[in-house]
Amino acid sequence: MSIIQGNAHTSAGGGYQIERSLRFNSADSAYLNRTPASAGNRKTWTWSGWVKRSAIGSGDYTLFSCCPGGTDNSNYFNLFFNNNTIRVESYSVWRITTPLYRDPSAWYHVVATIDTTNATAGNRVKLYINGVEVTTFSTNNNPTLNEDLSVNRADAHQIGRRGNTFAGLYFDGYLTEVNFVDGQALTPSSFGETDSNTGVWKPKAYTGTYGTNGFFLKFADNSNTTAATLGKDSSGNGNNWTPNNFSVTAGAGNDSLVDTPTSYGTDTGVGGEVRGNYCTWNPLRPSGATLTNGNLDATTGNSGSSNSGYLTGTFWMPTSGKYYYEITPTNVNEIAIGLTTNSNNRAAIYYRAGDVYINGSVSFTGSSYTNNDVIGVAVDMDALTIRFYKNNTAQGSGTSSLSAMTGPFVPAIVHLSGSGSAVAVANFGQRAFAYTAPSGFKALCTQNLPTPTIGATSTTQANDYFNAVLYTGNGTSQTITGVGFQPDFVWAKGRSFADFHVLEDVIRGATKSLSSDTTTAEVTRSTALTAFTSDGFSVGSDTLLNYNAQTFVAWNWKANGAGSSNTAGTITSTVSANTTSGFSIVTYTGNGTANATIGHGLGVTPAFIITKSRSDATTQWVAWHKDLSGAFSTTCAYIYLNSTQLASTTTIFYNGTLIDSSKIGLQGTNTNINNTGSTYVAYCFAPVAGYSAFGSYVGNGSADGPFVFTNFRPAFVLIKRTDAAENWFTLDYKRDTYNGVVNYLRPNLSDAEAAAGTPIFDFLSNGFKLRNSASAYNASGGTYIYMAFAENPFKYSLAR
Repeated sequence: MSIIQGNAHTSAGGGYQIERSLRFNSADSAYLNRTPASAGNRKTWTWSGWVKRSAIGSGDYTLFSCCPGGTDNSNYFNLFFNNNTIRVESYSVWRITTPLYRDPSAWYHVVATIDTTNATAGNRVKLYINGVEVTTFSTNNNPTLNEDLSVNRADAHQIGRRGNTFAGLYFDGYLTEVNFVDGQALTPSSFGETDSNTGVWKPKAYTGTYGTNGFFLKFADNSNTTAATLGKDSSGNGNNWTPNNFSVTAGAGNDSLVDTPTSYGTDTGVGGEVRGNYCTWNPLRPSGATLTNGNLDATTGNSGSSNSGYLTGTFWMPTSGKYYYEITPTNVNEIAIGLTTNSNNRAAIYYRAGDVYINGSVSFTGSSYTNNDVIGVAVDMDALTIRFYKNNTAQGSGTSSLSAMTGPFVPAIVHLSGSGSAVAVANFGQRAFAYTAPSGFKALCTQNLPTPTIGATSTTQANDYFNAVLYTGNGTSQTITGVGFQPDFVWAKGRSFADFHVLEDVIRGATKSLSSDTTTAEVTRSTALTAFTSDGFSVGSDTLLNYNAQTFVAWNWKANGAGSSNTAGTITSTVSANTTSGFSIVTYTGNGTANATIGHGLGVTPAFIITKSRSDATTQWVAWHKDLSGAFSTTCAYIYLNSTQLASTTTIFYNGTLIDSSKIGLQGTNTNINNTGSTYVAYCFAPVAGYSAFGSYVGNGSADGPFVFTNFRPAFVLIKRTDAAENWFTLDYKRDTYNGVVNYLRPNLSDAEAAAGTPIFDFLSNGFKLRNSASAYNASGGTYIYMAFAENPFKYSLAR
């Protein structure tokens, strides 16, 4: 059963649904145009649209414009992306955002309102992204009071292009759900709302009036490319738009796709049916490739070096489910198709000549392929197998196993030659497949991603398990609220002044303080963190946490209360473990015995462990990470949280062979980790899909740095270079609410918060992107470990 509600299709119980999007390819000079028959309100109007970017980087990409005819450039309007900012301009520049919008992996909701009748000059131009007003601009000017603007004149208006003598600035990406309301300055709440379950902004039906020149473009009728079909106005006004240089012919050139910001439908394996945010090639992973047609067409291998066209998708394979996609080389050259990993290991690759490599070795030899052959890739993440198809014929005698490799895995193409170029066209299911997928296999789309344990419902949001809060000290006492839960582990630091980090937890008890930037033993600070409360914590007059008029940040994790006895190891421990979020606090007393073990309570093998002696002075914060050298061997590496020291291997700290789903192994009897009678605390973390990630990356020494997939939009990232002496860094979404991320604190130092001159990261819908070439974060060939926690899982997150 379905009903029509507010000009939009809604399935009973399924929420608001957007059927299709229109792909704009700047190389095709694609745009829509309309000239109103008469003028509308030239002082007040609202434009709203859902946008998924393709081209990322320098350049101008127009969303909406109005330009008079001839050579009159004195009165125009343009709303466009300008070098990854959003720019609103007329005869002069009004707004250029300080935030950067360069996330190509998900959708943005963009709302622009103009109201020159507003008595407050700063309110005459407003811009909103994903339901939130943008208030930080590098340029911030205003039109004059009651000024008539070019928009709504009886002149040419364009979507996807700027007209007149400055014709061009074509948009490159996807647009859908474009509303224009003539005569009203509206807020985003007219077009969207916060999902009560996921907490993420989502589309809703606009139910108001449109005014004389108002329109609503759904791009849902792809029976033709006329104004009455693809450009049809669904507002009831009949203000249709003329499409230019679009195609709706079946195949790779079809610009009408089911890539939309609302996920719904049942996948039967034919492609082009399930709605949601789809995988494309990822322009944020440096590859030497040129991307067109909504980042689905790739031209690789033009840099003159072998493997120069290493290109991967925006989706990494989920931890469960079966997925299918097709790659069609139109200029095969020396191309290889399949899966890779985060470290660019060719996990499973089908070479042009027919050899299929699994984990670096030939598994079997199938048929060679050439131009316009369709290579199907079926990945079963439940069984950890892959199978390749050439024109619907399975290659090899059966599936190939991926189990010997450590994922995650991502769709990839590799250009193996140092000369010439290869061209490959991807279809991840946003249009009909050339061949029906094998039974049970689905498109790479948010609708088909597994429901995450954390983030899917109102009671299991990521901020129910980790949250950062900012506050200002008052010098006496106060209760810090807004955490959203009773924290069991609080890591707090003054931002505006230099002093110690403070780490406290519920097992050791309030007032029991350790500092990550010192080697000192636990200290009782009776006026620092004095209590854990239901929505945060209380602080006294200690300047470490409540210096008058100074600013602070606190990172908060939820474990499981005060803790209980755990006898899983040879040393009895006290453990507060949250198995849902993969975090536990462990305290124990050392026994001075080699190869001792301690229960951690997680039920899965941890990925990151930090241990500190509570009772012994001048002891290190000894950290173990799954991606350090020999992590699961007897000579596993360690690294100090309180130091710049690079990672080293030893036999006196952790025993990696004894680290498992129930225990931490302590190989040595060193005072830092297992001295007889000494007391210790360990913070243990395990990955939870869509909520937390622990991994490594290799730097490239470029401002176009590595992209790190986390499967969520990050709220917090901790990084450390491991092959050279560098500081640790923490970055979060409360101190930097938009990209690029510049503000950092260093866990191993007591200094105040600082801001990098060039952004360090972008936080994205599905991970983070290095934007700084400094050796501390991105030295060429440098190796780095990280720990990250989510704001929202990728299944639901919007572009940032």
